[in-house]
Amino acid sequence: MLRKKIQNLFIMLVSIYFLFALEITACTNFLISKGASKDGSTLITYAADSHVLYGELYYTPPGKHLPGSMLDVYEWDSGKFLGQIKQVEETHTVVGNMNEYQVSIGETTWGGREELQDSTAIMDYGSLMYIALQRSKTAREAIKVMTDLVAEYGYYSSGESFSIADPNEVWFMDMISKGTGNKGAVWVARKIPDGYISAHANQARIRSFPMNDPENCLYAPDVISFARQKGYFSGQDKEFSFADAYAPPDYGALRFCEARVWSMFRRAAPSMNLSTDYVKGVSGAKPLPLWIKPDEKLSVRDVMELMRDHFEDSEFDLSKGIGAGPFKLPYRWRPLHWKVDDQEYLNERATSTQQTGFSFIAQARAWLPNPIGGILWFSVDDTYSTIYVPMYCCINKIPTPYAVGTASFDTFSWNSAFWVFNFVSNFAYLRYCDMIKDIQLLQRRLEGQFIADQPRIEAAARALHETSPQLAVDYLTDYSVKVGEETVTRWKKLGEFLLYKYLDGNVKNELGKVTHPGYDEDWYRRIVEEDGEHLKMKKLEDEQGSH
Repeated sequence: MLRKKIQNLFIMLVSIYFLFALEITACTNFLISKGASKDGSTLITYAADSHVLYGELYYTPPGKHLPGSMLDVYEWDSGKFLGQIKQVEETHTVVGNMNEYQVSIGETTWGGREELQDSTAIMDYGSLMYIALQRSKTAREAIKVMTDLVAEYGYYSSGESFSIADPNEVWFMDMISKGTGNKGAVWVARKIPDGYISAHANQARIRSFPMNDPENCLYAPDVISFARQKGYFSGQDKEFSFADAYAPPDYGALRFCEARVWSMFRRAAPSMNLSTDYVKGVSGAKPLPLWIKPDEKLSVRDVMELMRDHFEDSEFDLSKGIGAGPFKLPYRWRPLHWKVDDQEYLNERATSTQQTGFSFIAQARAWLPNPIGGILWFSVDDTYSTIYVPMYCCINKIPTPYAVGTASFDTFSWNSAFWVFNFVSNFAYLRYCDMIKDIQLLQRRLEGQFIADQPRIEAAARALHETSPQLAVDYLTDYSVKVGEETVTRWKKLGEFLLYKYLDGNVKNELGKVTHPGYDEDWYRRIVEEDGEHLKMKKLEDEQGSH
């Protein structure tokens, strides 16, 4: 439905094999309430991270459906057919993970108790998101659609956290299936208080919650009783913690997942001086709060930069240490953990990672008409070296380089945004600390221009909207398509420039002259410490000159 159906059985089986082989620690979401943003927007982010996910911008047009119509449901990850559900009479336009009413949804997978997965259910987490976007006009309505669907058809996926937003509210929901033979799911949804921000990164984070505050907290009626029935909890209701009952954290959940939340919090609110004890598994350490108040209100640009994080300037900084190599590469190739002499070690898992398929920042604004107020700032590949391009929520056409069907994960194409951005980032990994500076120059120029152009573009769209809403839709579609296609063209030229400038390990200066910069002194010292005697230059007894 939302992804192309995989017709070839062999391709489907290969895809499933790789997906099951992946680490669970995949995605990252940030949530910003109206009162925590500089302009009163609500904002949620999503980095869809997978080593086999092709980044593209999905598009579903609005539809009207006959009574009695049925909808085929395919698992978002694998393309596996799960079953059919009842179709509704009318569905909305969806651009990526945002619909025409400025409702947006993101997710992160945390797994949880394995025995609770229901292989007979129909609704997987991806279908829940995209079907809810087709059927909802508010975040609360999306929560009801999602929870009603799993109650009627069962929940196929493992434990999941969802970010759900509209122009006025931002919600955080944790959900897990009840296992084969117990159709449905247990879940808790909490509204982020105005003026606060939150985050989740592949670990359930809702612990205790108010049970008599439907304005700010919704939950499955059996969320506690089911945990008692399964033996996950035995205390008083007021002591119940969803995360501890359904997804008790292990060291990996703290170090690979909660650490990303910690890093976002410490950057947004440095005054809190948040300890790293919890994410390092120190006994008795207090869990991170579900939400915090940022030191300063955040702009869209600020949130873009929060999505670009390798734990810089912290004890987890990936740009430091021998693993970063001579050019301070802040990435470690998988696996996440490995052994030497029977001792297990780890690689840090940051928000910015090489295997991101796509990411977005969904911006919703209550003071503007829906077609103008909702922007999906969309990107493909590594968040640190990508471009967030504005895609308005009303558009009826996707820029060709980002569109479904332009290319695939199996075939390189210069027509594909995913492959062009991967070409640049993967080449930059060879001499990262130098090339990333060239990348950021263009990155900041383009994103800065998009943000600077917003008032002008939206003023024109509002004038058109007063005359004819469709004229505004057409205008914003043309704009989004134009900037999307131009961005990919500029990025391809950047890749060509990087190849020219850094050919064969050399670096051309601003005059085009070839230079041969060496490694930093600290890297030479590491070489000397390991193999200095073998590499030491010596003079022969009768040596006259030098080379």
